Amino acid sequence: MKAKELEKLFEDGKDISEYLDLSKTARPNEKLQRVNVDFPVWMVEALDKESKRLGVPRQSVIKFWVAEKIGDYDAS
Repeated sequence: MKAKELEKLFEDGKDISEYLDLSKTARPNEKLQRVNVDFPVWMVEALDKESKRLGVPRQSVIKFWVAEKIGDYDAS
């Protein structure tokens, strides 16, 4: 597929993931650390409602909202 065709699909809001090789993707300088957080049921239900509305996983909503709240926090 030519780049112009892929770009057109993307701009039209189509799913282009089948055309991408994501096997070697990485986020530079973003070492992950797993954490467990307990939420009340009402909060999980609200998160699920928002994740469904946005069409993204619950974890993505949580990450986005936390990142939005802490901004460009510098841990150094």
